Amino acid sequence: MASGRVLVVGSLNADLVVRTARIPGPGETVAGSDLVIVPGGKSSNQAAAVGKLGGDVAMLGCVGDDGNGAMLVESLKNAGVDVSQVKALEGVSTGSAMIAVDDAGENCIIVSPGANGRLSADDVNAATDFFATADSSSVLTLCLEVSLDAVKAAARNARERGAKVVLNISPYMKVGADLLDLVDTLLVNNHELADLTGQAEFDPLGDWTSVIEATNAALGASGPRTVVVTLGAQGARIIDLDAGTASEQIPSPKVKPVDTTGCGDAFLAAFSFRIAAGDDLEQAAAFAVRVGAYAATGEGAQNSYPTAEQLAGWTP
Repeated sequence: MASGRVLVVGSLNADLVVRTARIPGPGETVAGSDLVIVPGGKSSNQAAAVGKLGGDVAMLGCVGDDGNGAMLVESLKNAGVDVSQVKALEGVSTGSAMIAVDDAGENCIIVSPGANGRLSADDVNAATDFFATADSSSVLTLCLEVSLDAVKAAARNARERGAKVVLNISPYMKVGADLLDLVDTLLVNNHELADLTGQAEFDPLGDWTSVIEATNAALGASGPRTVVVTLGAQGARIIDLDAGTASEQIPSPKVKPVDTTGCGDAFLAAFSFRIAAGDDLEQAAAFAVRVGAYAATGEGAQNSYPTAEQLAGWTP
């Protein structure tokens, strides 16, 4: 399928995964499985997912000069990602994420930035070859596992070349107008939407009039005018702030989850891939919920992502 390039700037992590019957509470110790180390990191996951779907995708970021860094770069290469702008930093550890996964497939995650914390705005601005491949058919995907300065620099470089910018505000933090004004589409899950709007309670499938108003107030008139909200097993909805409307539920295939780690990254990757291919927002989101559901049926993040052929032949 002909598609514009997807550019990914951000994090690469080694995921240290332990399965356990249930997530422990504060001060509690529970038994777990053997430790497994697999490729991860939100941005790396997104790049790998686009590559496995057959998209033209490039990654910019940093790893350490260690075995985990080499593993991450090799995983991306195997997925078809251009890794020429992924740098190995001497004397620095690769970023890592400590992940516990329970019997229901839910997870809790603690991230240690490592080399991701060394990616600077200067590094991003110096990557002229990387952004030279961007044009009006391209999409840049961003999250917040690297510095805000680096994220803003990436968004600015992409927008200058006419690319669309999709930002996932995860891990959640408040971001200013200097970044939001560069974003075309904001992607949040239901928890991040609650943080953004200050509305801790809302019906994911009900009337979103108050949610739309609160989202508009939180983002400001010059911020992104489209917000895609992922709702886990309930699919997704799209808020059009200019029209003051929210789409009907875009339903997700019903699956028995094995591991939900990286499912949000799979959604964002698939959404960006299809936007770059010319889909409208609802078409892209409908494709993305299917990819996210597929990812929940396998263990880990990148290892669970489908190729185009696997997805085409999949019956939930």
